[in-house]
Amino acid sequence: MGTPRHVLEVDDLSPDELRHVLDLSELTDPPQVLAGRGVVLLFEKPSARTRASMELATIQLGGHPVTLRHEEVGIDTRESAEDLARLFSGYGAAIGARVFEHHKVERLAAAASVPVVNLLSDEAHPVQTLADLLTIRQSLGRLEGVVVTYVGDANNVARSLAIGCASLGLPFRVTSPPGFAFSDEDLDRIGAVGGTLEVVDDPVRAVTGADVVYTDAWYSMGQEAERAARLDAFAGWRVDEALLSAAATDAVFLHCLPAHRGEEATDGVLDGPQSRIWPQAHNRMHTARGLLSFLVGEGS
Repeated sequence: MGTPRHVLEVDDLSPDELRHVLDLSELTDPPQVLAGRGVVLLFEKPSARTRASMELATIQLGGHPVTLRHEEVGIDTRESAEDLARLFSGYGAAIGARVFEHHKVERLAAAASVPVVNLLSDEAHPVQTLADLLTIRQSLGRLEGVVVTYVGDANNVARSLAIGCASLGLPFRVTSPPGFAFSDEDLDRIGAVGGTLEVVDDPVRAVTGADVVYTDAWYSMGQEAERAARLDAFAGWRVDEALLSAAATDAVFLHCLPAHRGEEATDGVLDGPQSRIWPQAHNRMHTARGLLSFLVGEGS
């Protein structure tokens, strides 16, 4: 067995490999590449979509998922990331980890002898971007040239989405309140991939003519104490019907969920005819299956 392939950020896959993973994700009768094997899933942070999608994707490939929560594993408290990687490399065909600090998935990957997938870290959310790109392709019938506008906190979801768009030729715009934009380091990281990235101060101008309008919650797990301050800061960046109307007439709306309804987006947008949030959520399972198919069946 050669050196395992890891996916810690979207561009760990080449553009051709990324398109291939999307194609694998749409197979209705996927090869049973995990038959008689397991996938170990480590969760420092709880999640509904990530756990369900990864477990079911593993089962659909003929395998058995083993999910371990923080109190059962304790990365760097009960055992080091490196020791856990060595341990679980002997149990499963792949390891998935949803963590706080990105360095933990990097260290797991460095020590593992099986593929490691970043299920979310403070820097990246590549498995979400796979679902986003598949949803865009299914909704609009294409990827190349599709203009994507991200409205709100330039967080890990936005960073991975920008990298994925850059990889596949989707022009990307981002609009955020002061203090919540991409850092210079993020801009350098995204720019290294290529593509077209435009930072726009005004949400209406950023959305105008866009094919995809995307937002996320204004505060995430661990940021609840910042809620009041963030509600004030992001007040002009709510995606409502008026803002969405500035986009292209056939534009679609995406949100990685969970949504704080009435905050970052109105019910009229979340539940409206342009919303694709439920196919997007379901695609988390399909693209997890496609990614595992590639990593275990082809890429390792």
